[in-house]
Amino acid sequence: MVGALRTLDGMTSTGEEQGRAGPPLWWERRRDVVWDVGIGAVSALECAWEGVGFAREAGVPVVLGVLFGFVVGATLVLRRRWPVAVVLVSIAVTPAVMGFLLGVVGLYTLAACEVPRRVTATVASMSLVATLVVMYVRTDDEAGVTQTLLISLSVFVAVALTVPPVLLGMYVGARRRLMESLHERADSLERELSLLAERAEERAEWARTEERTRIAREMHDVVAHRVSLMVVHAAALQAVAVKDPVKAARNAALVGDMGRQALTELREMLGVLRAPAPAVPKPVAVAVPAPVVEEGPSLAELEVLVGQSRAAGMVVRLDVRGERPGYAAEVEQTAYRVVQEALTNCHKHAPGAEVVVRLAHREGEVAMQVENGPCDGDAGGAGLPSGGNGLVGMRERVLGLGGVFVAGPTESGGFRVSAVLPCASVQA
Repeated sequence: MVGALRTLDGMTSTGEEQGRAGPPLWWERRRDVVWDVGIGAVSALECAWEGVGFAREAGVPVVLGVLFGFVVGATLVLRRRWPVAVVLVSIAVTPAVMGFLLGVVGLYTLAACEVPRRVTATVASMSLVATLVVMYVRTDDEAGVTQTLLISLSVFVAVALTVPPVLLGMYVGARRRLMESLHERADSLERELSLLAERAEERAEWARTEERTRIAREMHDVVAHRVSLMVVHAAALQAVAVKDPVKAARNAALVGDMGRQALTELREMLGVLRAPAPAVPKPVAVAVPAPVVEEGPSLAELEVLVGQSRAAGMVVRLDVRGERPGYAAEVEQTAYRVVQEALTNCHKHAPGAEVVVRLAHREGEVAMQVENGPCDGDAGGAGLPSGGNGLVGMRERVLGLGGVFVAGPTESGGFRVSAVLPCASVQA
């Protein structure tokens, strides 16, 4: 009548559960087996004792009555598997006045299991009516009992044997379902917290990777530009050391100044790397802050940057248009680094070429362009190596702020680097 049911312990009685290792058949725990077998044995003994009276009333051998009562009472062992069937058996033997424990425990189990409520109400009503009728009929045979007292007594006994076990079973079942719901919520919360912890760790790792990449770009820009200028000045120093000692001394002083500047900037960045990371509390929902932009170069230092290239012998023209507003720190630093790296590439790949640096402060954006003319073949290079990361780093910087970056050769045989940074990063 009823298929796989949720038992008192919340398990589902299916073939998979029966095939599990552990307690036999449909029981989940071994103590459930001991409890059901024990209470079934008590019920069997009770019904066997009551079967003696039933056999005498029915006019059958006492042995058959005892055997019948024993089998009926032993069906209580099946209460977790087939609770409806157990209650129906107790209803069937109610006229024989046997199965008190069978009926009470069966109704309790039925109400506590995951049986549809309409089924529980129907079976419980049948048990109530059967007990009421049997009590009324059996008490009516006794003399001296009024009809009112007979009906009242029958109703009281029927309600006392039916309603309390049903109410208790419903309470236990509701409490069990509440505990299962709380356990499920706790498990779900634990899974969510674990997932948040993994995501927080991923975000932290991403932030660390971004910071390492940013510092690597900064070190590349500092080392490449400063060292390139030092190499150019060293080559000029070697060329004029004998002919023009005054110019040689001036170039040597420039080389020293640039070396000290490079060391200062490298020391600042290495100090950031050596600084201990701030302690992060253990809770999993950790918000990873955006990388902080440290104090760096700005567009106000662009004239000095161009002057250093001029001092190295490069012909550089600076063309600034528009009034410079107050930009965000990352915009100032990115614009400066783009021009710096472009000038470094001119020192490496276009010695002797004329270079034009253009900077335009427009409404909502700032644009920069570094263009060199054809390389003078007779100028000779300083033998500067190229790592191939200059243009890549510039592109990453500009695209990271939502800007546009374009680089490529010109029709005249030179090379042009252009970048535009949007106003989204401009401070009011």
